[in-house]
Amino acid sequence: METSQQSSLMKELEDLITKGNAHVTFEDAVAGLPPAMRTMVPENLPYSIWQLVEHVRIAQKDILEFSSSEDYEALDWPDDYWTPAVENVSDSAWEQSLAEIRSDRNRFLELVKNEKHDLYAAIPWGNGQNLLREAMLIADHNAYHTAEIVVIRRLLKCWK
Repeated sequence: METSQQSSLMKELEDLITKGNAHVTFEDAVAGLPPAMRTMVPENLPYSIWQLVEHVRIAQKDILEFSSSEDYEALDWPDDYWTPAVENVSDSAWEQSLAEIRSDRNRFLELVKNEKHDLYAAIPWGNGQNLLREAMLIADHNAYHTAEIVVIRRLLKCWK
């Protein structure tokens, strides 16, 4: 792929992951959430916003680690990807989780934007996955769970 096409694709992937394009961004979905609502589980739903935030953090970190290290060790599905329900989440735990999501997202984007990496080349320790697939996986997965956060906020009557 010629350099200008690869640069264009990298920019589109970055925008898809960070800006949401046609979707609410993750940052917008969690902004201004009252602390008491972080752990509330609406009737007939299996998890809270906190559990979704932690799931996004864990899954994104897993994708980053898989994409960047041949020493990657797979997590057990679903147990390692979901945290149990809790009654309270401190402001510091909340902010730390959000900061880690941003940091890991930025680290992943640095992989994607590094022109030494062929977005289409199979990750040597994988089963045919490549950086392009992993970027689309992060975008898709995070958008799905971001929408769930918005729905829960609507059910809790704390959305715009």
